[in-house]
Amino acid sequence: MDKKVISTNRKAFHDYLIFEKYDAGIVLTGTEIKSIRKGTFNLKDSFAKIEDGEVFLYNMHISPYEHGNRFNHEPERVRKLLLKKQEIVKMLGKIKKENYTIVPLELYLSHGFAKIEIGLAKGKKLYDKREAIAKKTQERDIARNSRR
Repeated sequence: MDKKVISTNRKAFHDYLIFEKYDAGIVLTGTEIKSIRKGTFNLKDSFAKIEDGEVFLYNMHISPYEHGNRFNHEPERVRKLLLKKQEIVKMLGKIKKENYTIVPLELYLSHGFAKIEIGLAKGKKLYDKREAIAKKTQERDIARNSRR
């Protein structure tokens, strides 16, 4: 698959346990896609909600395009995500039953279109975060020692 990853939301992997992943298209304006191709956007504090059978992405900041003049976009507008109805129904059931959150994991270009990978996630507790940091540190030390 022709997939060029532009940005990964590392904070999501640190703060959440990811259970399922879905790929979704994003409804964008012309200046938004130009800004995304330049890499001037931020996924850090964004999240998605299901409203009336549709999925919307909140708090994703896309900087205004510098040559966009009066047709430029609002940086933090709510953007619609494009998913199949079956996927939305499945996600909605899990959100209600198991209290999951929808977080964006990475933004990429596929055949010229911007796509976003979203995940069903549950927030990590403080001890889970500490455990993950300790595990990463151990793996890093082992890798460092094996190179010598």
